[in-house]
Amino acid sequence: MKSGLSTWQLTMLALGTVVGGSFFLGSAVAIRSAGPAVIISYILGGILVYFILFALSEMTVADPAHGSFRVYAEKAFGPGLGFVVGWVYWTGMVFAMSSEAIAVSILLQQWFPALSVTLAGTFIIILVTLINLLGAERLSKIESSLATVKILAIIAFVIIGIIFIAGFMTDIPHAGAQMFTFDSFFAGGIGGIAGSMLIVMFTFAGFEIIGLAASETKDPEKTVPKAIRYTVVSLVSLYLAGIITLLFLIPVNLVVEDSSPMVTALNLHGLGWAGDVMNIVLVTAILSTMLAAVFGLSRMIQSLADRGFAPVWIKGNNPTRAILFSGVAMLLGLGMGMFLPEQVYVFLIGSGGFSILFTYAVIVAVHWKFRKLYGCPPKGRCQFPGYPFASWIVLAALIAIIVSMPLIPGQGEGLAAGILLLVFYGAVYMVLKIRGMTTIEQPSKVIDQPIPTFGFETAEEPYFSKDVKKKKE
Repeated sequence: MKSGLSTWQLTMLALGTVVGGSFFLGSAVAIRSAGPAVIISYILGGILVYFILFALSEMTVADPAHGSFRVYAEKAFGPGLGFVVGWVYWTGMVFAMSSEAIAVSILLQQWFPALSVTLAGTFIIILVTLINLLGAERLSKIESSLATVKILAIIAFVIIGIIFIAGFMTDIPHAGAQMFTFDSFFAGGIGGIAGSMLIVMFTFAGFEIIGLAASETKDPEKTVPKAIRYTVVSLVSLYLAGIITLLFLIPVNLVVEDSSPMVTALNLHGLGWAGDVMNIVLVTAILSTMLAAVFGLSRMIQSLADRGFAPVWIKGNNPTRAILFSGVAMLLGLGMGMFLPEQVYVFLIGSGGFSILFTYAVIVAVHWKFRKLYGCPPKGRCQFPGYPFASWIVLAALIAIIVSMPLIPGQGEGLAAGILLLVFYGAVYMVLKIRGMTTIEQPSKVIDQPIPTFGFETAEEPYFSKDVKKKKE
């Protein structure tokens, strides 16, 4: 890259990663669990994302390291955590994206029944890998186009919904009635809200791409915070507008988990063509997510290689080898989906959700440690509000969501697979360390800096700003 990613490009890259099938399809599970109170779930999810992103932003502005949260975890808690979080994130996302390739192939079969899932999935993975080889700036332009399609689809759904709600169509069954009584609104109770939080957080997943792309932006100190603000506001606004409109169009008991609730609502009101249109949007959404995910995967494995934690031939300033390595890994994941027993494959891809939540918990914990040791980043740019109490609350909420995974059908396997990954990579690191692998002991230039500096200002009471200190004195 010559000029670096702009705020707009970074924001669209993040939106392209986040807005995917988990919202267009997965939101049905959250709605069934919480009822209309799922609105509260999305608000709470947006609040958690706000805090996690600004924790990441403070660290990124202080040190836009290549490898983002993996490097920060190593600096805060040692090479063991840096090794584990990097590999757990990369592996979980590889399995998740290989399953997305299968999902796209199945959707394409509705138009092309003779299409082989294996061949289609292989072609899709090769395609997203090759597009990533075009470079970050060209990728961001493609992502902007695909992200625009998804965003416009949600906006169009909201506009059509408003037309129905305004009375231009009269066949709305119980539209909005469920929203205006306490018993109906909280049909799922507090337990329903808690049970929906896992799915809601999955619909927000992917925003960590901002940290991984920070080293390829121009002027990260200004670009990253702006992109984070735009991302949070856009996501929460889009999701809330879409869900509220949906709840006015269709009773919760008509939402089915194996179909997009938006398609169900539009079909209910006589728009039978909505299914085909939404399938196009779904294919676009998943391809967009895969493109951005390969970008993040390649930067993560390259960071691991630079540190000596991955194959040496991946090292270097050019991410080409890292992109190809991640693409091949996704093809292997696709092969597992085709040839392993279904139960085994479901178990493996379940690690994707755990890896995301585990990564977010690590980001918050690392940020808490850095703020405790060094105070605000340079020039007093504290953006994370409520430290340290907000850190504890967000960390506790993420742990609670992880622990609740078995309460959601099919996610118990994800928790088990995620724990297995933690144990496996922890054991691999210990074996490498015991055997005296020199790459484990010799940090690369990326992190070969005095840890106490990190770019943060030192302070007697790190969680107080200078203004508060002066007032206190």
